[in-house]
Amino acid sequence: MEKQTDQTAIMMNRLQEREREQMLILSICSALAQALTKEEFNAVVSSLLKEELQFDDFVFASSNQEETEYQIFYQFSHKQANLKCYVVNDGFFNVCLDDADTVIFDLKSVLDKKSSFPDYINNVQNKGFKNGLGVCLPAIKENQNVLFLFFKNAVTFTRESNRVLRGIAMQLSITARNIKISEEYESKIAELKILKRNLAEKKLETTNTKTEGFHGIVGSSNAMQDVYELIEQVAPSQSTVLIFGETGTGKELVASAIHNLSSVSTKRMIKVNCASIPVNLIESELFGHEKGAFTGAVDLRIGKFEQAENSTIFLDEIGELPLELQGKLLRVLQEKEIERIGGKTTIKVNARVIAATNKSLLKEVAEDRFRSDLYYRLNVYPIPLPALRDRREDIAVLSNFFLEKHSIKIGKKITGFSKKVLNSMTANAWPGNVRELENMVERSILFAKEEVIKEMSFPVIFMAESKTTESEFYPKTLQEVEKEHILRVVKKCNGRISGPQGAAVLLDLPGTTLISKMQKLGIKKEHFLG
Repeated sequence: MEKQTDQTAIMMNRLQEREREQMLILSICSALAQALTKEEFNAVVSSLLKEELQFDDFVFASSNQEETEYQIFYQFSHKQANLKCYVVNDGFFNVCLDDADTVIFDLKSVLDKKSSFPDYINNVQNKGFKNGLGVCLPAIKENQNVLFLFFKNAVTFTRESNRVLRGIAMQLSITARNIKISEEYESKIAELKILKRNLAEKKLETTNTKTEGFHGIVGSSNAMQDVYELIEQVAPSQSTVLIFGETGTGKELVASAIHNLSSVSTKRMIKVNCASIPVNLIESELFGHEKGAFTGAVDLRIGKFEQAENSTIFLDEIGELPLELQGKLLRVLQEKEIERIGGKTTIKVNARVIAATNKSLLKEVAEDRFRSDLYYRLNVYPIPLPALRDRREDIAVLSNFFLEKHSIKIGKKITGFSKKVLNSMTANAWPGNVRELENMVERSILFAKEEVIKEMSFPVIFMAESKTTESEFYPKTLQEVEKEHILRVVKKCNGRISGPQGAAVLLDLPGTTLISKMQKLGIKKEHFLG
């Protein structure tokens, strides 16, 4: 009779244990079902699963049935790690896929047999973890998932633990898929917000733009008529355009005119100044990055090329693009596809490229600062812009245009220029071109005491040295003259800067001040040595 009572008690205990397990499984599944982000998933893993399964590391790996690689969807010990791909047939992932039971790994003996394994396996082994197990989770919509648990001591993983793990396996796969769908949804929402903002900005630009001259470009000289003809010829096509000319000649205005005359004129032109973006950010700016691609990448970023889809992207100061990124830009031009930083898939882009530079790219190529293949790919349709001194007949028209524009903005009633000022402006060399002219007009309005501008201060102009004839007159800025003078003195001192025989003594400057000036003026050792 006692025997029967004992058996009944044992059965009751087992039933109660199984009931507790089922309640625990339901509790974990309920928590997992509510997780729609990796942060929420991590909260469940760190609390319920860690407490129940007593693991030291938890790695969730996933792949598509048609792929030969898999990714780490989540790792407990490296939550911010970049997503990395591994070969499916690596001796871990594929072994678990092919086995319906829980696969036990003795990390030391397994790793001793082969020289290379995924780095996350090597990392846990280096931490002293001795055992691991892998469970093939149910496939959801062709997604194959494997859960790895690693232990310093596998004794903590019991039969009950295995039953709980099997009980939540389907929900783990469902939760991972839900999180991926949620991330894709957030990505699409972010893209739609950007498109909406771009559309609003484009409408605002259209509303506020007052057309002057040829699509916003002022000037009717023969030199500018040639430019207008080039713009009209290339605008309807999708050809890449390279605009070159001195600083301040209006390269951005020409790019805008090409875009406004194209078939995508209703869309916003995306503008990028390659010289104004820090080197470490320019790749992300152009091509975008995935969330978690690097430290600080807390959100998905859509790059400028994606923003310019079915539109135009204007790359100003293209000569400042770092060499390491020139190859990636060449690929975009040739293949019409990009890869976000941290991304694993290529994205097709259809954006018309217009580039601009105030440098001689051929010289940059000769001095190995610009790739020759990229130069020839950009130089499909070159548009040279004339300097303002080569289109002097436009100076009066431009001056009056800027006078009207800035008088309204400043709130002063200025009606024109004296004949003396107009003659002086026409004779001036304008090394800063149209931008310098505009700034000078604005400054003169601010200083004007009457309705007519009768005085205008121009920079000092210097004659070129020695053999230069009057017909070869060349205007120089104070900065250019200072640079030449310092170079002559440094060369005379055989490159010595400081000390009794140094250039600093002759120039009556502290050595540190002279070095600082040379850096600002771009004077390098190769300019005065050799």
